[in-house]
Formats: sequence, C-alpha cells, structure tokens
Amino acid sequence: MKFMSPENRQGHLAATRNLKMASSSHAFVRGSTVKFYEWLQEGRARQIPEGPAVWICGDCHSGNLGPIADSKGRIEIQIRDLDQTVIGNPNHDLIRLALSLASAARGSALPGVATAEMLEHMVEGYGNGLKVDPNRTKVDEHRPDCIKVVMKRALGRTWKHLARERLEDTRPTIPLGKRFWPLTHTEKRQLTAVFELKEIRDLVTSLKGRKAHSDIEVLDAAYWMKGCSSLGRLRYAVLLGLGRNRGRHDDYCLIDIKEAVSAAAPRSKGGKMPRDNGKRVVEGARHLAPALGERMRASRFLGRSVFLRELLPQDLKLEIDQISHEEAVGAASFLAAVLGKAHGRQMDPQIRKSFIRDLKQRPSKRLDAPSWLWSSIVDLAGIHEVAYLEHCRQYALQTRPRRNRSSS
Repeated sequence: MKFMSPENRQGHLAATRNLKMASSSHAFVRGSTVKFYEWLQEGRARQIPEGPAVWICGDCHSGNLGPIADSKGRIEIQIRDLDQTVIGNPNHDLIRLALSLASAARGSALPGVATAEMLEHMVEGYGNGLKVDPNRTKVDEHRPDCIKVVMKRALGRTWKHLARERLEDTRPTIPLGKRFWPLTHTEKRQLTAVFELKEIRDLVTSLKGRKAHSDIEVLDAAYWMKGCSSLGRLRYAVLLGLGRNRGRHDDYCLIDIKEAVSAAAPRSKGGKMPRDNGKRVVEGARHLAPALGERMRASRFLGRSVFLRELLPQDLKLEIDQISHEEAVGAASFLAAVLGKAHGRQMDPQIRKSFIRDLKQRPSKRLDAPSWLWSSIVDLAGIHEVAYLEHCRQYALQTRPRRNRSSS
C-alpha cells in the first residue's frame, strides 16, 4: 500500500475536506464555520441581542454534541468539540445549532413548518436548560429516539469497540493506510518528549482505576486524517501502553493530539481568555463540557499550540442526517437544553433569570420564538445553500470524468 508522504499531506487534506463538504448540504453547513462568522461580520445580524458574556462553543452544530464519559466513567450528552470556543455571545451558539438542525430537516425532506416548530421547541428547551441547577448532572428533558439510540450504544462500548472503530484492529498498533500516515523522525522524537511531561502523564493516569505511578510507553503513533473543519491542521493519534513494568501492559489508551488555531468566533469585549490557543480550548471545555474538559491538557508540539485528550469508547458523535418530523422537534428541544445548561452553569441566578426573560420578550408575530432567530435562520439557510451549490461546482465536479463533446 502506498502511504501519504509528509510532503503531500496538505494537498490531499484540502482535497478530502472539499469533497467531504460537497457530500451534502448538511455536511457543508457543519464544515463551513467561517462562513457563519463572515455573515456576522457583514452586519446582517444587527438584530441579534447581546447575551451575557460566557464561554460559548463557537461551532455548535449537531455533530459537535454527543455522549461523553468523564474520568469516573459517568456518561452525559455534552458539547464534544471546542476548537472555536471563546467568551462570546451565547445567542451565536443558539443560531448555529438551529441552522444545523434546519439543514438536517431539509436534508430529510421535511416541510418548512418542521423547521419553524423546531425553533419554537429549541427556545423552550434552551430556557429549560438555563434553569437547571449547575450542580445537577442531567438535563430533565425527554430524550427523542435518535438520542436514546446513541446513548444505548455509548453505555455498552468497551476498549475493543474503540480499537476496532478507530484502529480497525484490537492489536496494540496503528495501521497505516487511508486514515493514518507515517511520521517523520522529528515528529516521532517530539511525540515521545510530550509524553515525558508530568502534566501529560497525569492526564493519562487520571481515569478511574488507573494507578498514578503506572509506567507509560508510546507503542505507536501516526498522523491522523480526521474530521472536516480540522483537516489541514496537525492531528496525531498516539497509542499508549500502561503497566507496572515497561513492556508489560495492563491497559491501553488512545490519545488524540490536535493543533489549536485562532478562533473565528467573535469575542466579547473585556472577556479574559488565555492567549495560547490550546489553553483557550481546554479552558472553554472546562466551563462548557466538564466531563471532557477534565480529560484535556494543552501543550506545545513542533512550535505550535496543541491540545490532547484521551479518546474513550463512550465518546460518540450524534449523526442527525435522516430524521422524522417528530424526532426533529424532539432533538431540537433536547440539544438546546444541553446547550442551555452549558451556558447557564456560567451565569449567576439573576443573570440567568434576566436572560431567559429577554428571550421570551422577543417573539415574532406567528412564531413562539424570537423574531431575530427566525430571520437569522432564513437568511443563513439561503446563503449556505447558494454557497453549497457553488462549492459542488468548484470541487465535486473535478473528480467526475469529463464528457466527450463532439463538435457540431
């Protein structure tokens, strides 16, 4: 098998990302975070009210939420991708999630009224999430079938499931091929150095049942072609063996190392955040998704800011591509409640109460949801549909064999 050389990585990653975004309009919305923030910067969103300055996801589409296990093995639906996290306007997260769900509804051939009803239930669910006591572990919200299915899968998964899914095998190696590419000597040397750092070793041994003084050995590592918006950045998979003695492993773990770059999401004035992008991502995770944040650390690699996290079998992505009308409405309410809890845990009770009241005071005439939310989704849906078709013309047609045209 011919492996991707380090010199050819970027070109292949860019082509893969473009084709992945051309696969569906929903995939395009998920992978085009920058277009959403271009829309904000163009001044077409002046009607959006400024909410309390809190840590926001910054890229809150449906695929960035899902089951996450904490270091003690407890599982909860939380935000699972925080590359774009900043201290910003929580209403931006609400709009981004609504756009993603509206795109999924259109991709499922649901009528426009389904999108309108989703927005109504989103506002209700978001408000319920904001009211949740930050010390409680669960959102009291009915789980639609699509959520129940992924939670059931998460509860039953073990290391073997993770290894077969990520590594295609349960042996302690990373198989080079389509997704995993060989490293340079410099990359190998620096990866080994990263796992000699005390804070990184503490991360690996922090999970329930692991001994603090376990010997940690880098068994294998590879460049990882993964994700969509992250394609083109540094990304590595590192397989570690843990045990009392070197060479004898009682446990294995898979570490995801990802480059952290500047966020496109606009920041609230006066919001104090770490300047280092890796530290920013970790800090945002600790506020928005504690189960994930406690399993993350920031570091430096090849002179760039990165963050590390251990991948657990229970960590799954929500795939909301083909859904019924009832599921769409239920998912909108539930996921908005998850988002509301993530935002609300950062607000004191008085600010939370005022923010909920403000949301309810801005309804449109025929929709039980803020008029700015509806008009934003209508505008963004049109912009993304045009951009998606143009993207397909530019990239998807490049891989299609050219038609023979006979001269007339």
